[in-house]
Amino acid sequence: MQRRAGKINQRKIAEERIKILFDKADCESLNSDFEQANRYVDAARKIAMKYNVRIKSEFKRKFCKFCHHYLLPAKTASVRLDSREHRVVIKCFKCKRMMFYPYTREIKMRRREKVSAVNQ
Repeated sequence: MQRRAGKINQRKIAEERIKILFDKADCESLNSDFEQANRYVDAARKIAMKYNVRIKSEFKRKFCKFCHHYLLPAKTASVRLDSREHRVVIKCFKCKRMMFYPYTREIKMRRREKVSAVNQ
């Protein structure tokens, strides 16, 4: 029982550290120090792998899935909306690869709002 509690505490600490590292990466990238931001992302990934912790989706979208560099729109990546496919397209300037994230949830919410407005 003691062992499990220790692992749970380690994972909580790891999640907190990952959050702190991504916050620091945000600050460094806004100061145009992308090398340091990339180091923070790398450290956060290593912590997540060591303690078997998932990186939250809000942080996952801040770095490239392929080259693991920090993504800042207009500086290190381009962000586009593909309205036909209902997805966000992010292109990394370092490795030139594209990542796709759906935004169907927002579309469904908009449809529900339209239906409720028509019914009223």
